[in-house]
Amino acid sequence: MSSTLIPCLRYQDTQAAIDWLCHCFGFQQKLIVPGRNGKIMHAELTLGGGMVMLGTHADDILGQVIASPDQLGGRQSQTTWITVADADDTYARVVDKGAAIVQEIDDAPFGGRVFACRDLEGHVWHVGTYDPWASGPA
Repeated sequence: MSSTLIPCLRYQDTQAAIDWLCHCFGFQQKLIVPGRNGKIMHAELTLGGGMVMLGTHADDILGQVIASPDQLGGRQSQTTWITVADADDTYARVVDKGAAIVQEIDDAPFGGRVFACRDLEGHVWHVGTYDPWASGPA
């Protein structure tokens, strides 16, 4: 089964972001499309049944409507959720890599363990053991 909802993020240093996301969260590289000047034009990373697509910031059509967290003073209008088997282990990896913790790890009122952090360019990621697909109706 393929995912029908795929977040797309842009980075200044897309290769560094790929390395960080793979190390910290366990993403696997599916596709890397090189661009000009050694930059990555497009990348697809998978995690379980999910995917995220990445690209390098550019002065193009999307560059006119997408801002990086540093351009917005660190604020964002959304986060990306990742379901993991062991949130405490993932938390330790992101702390080891120097991630800024936005929400300390704790038991979530809706179930599981959860935390939120910023990646190396400030995108906020929510990470937890809660799997909304496995839960029954509210």
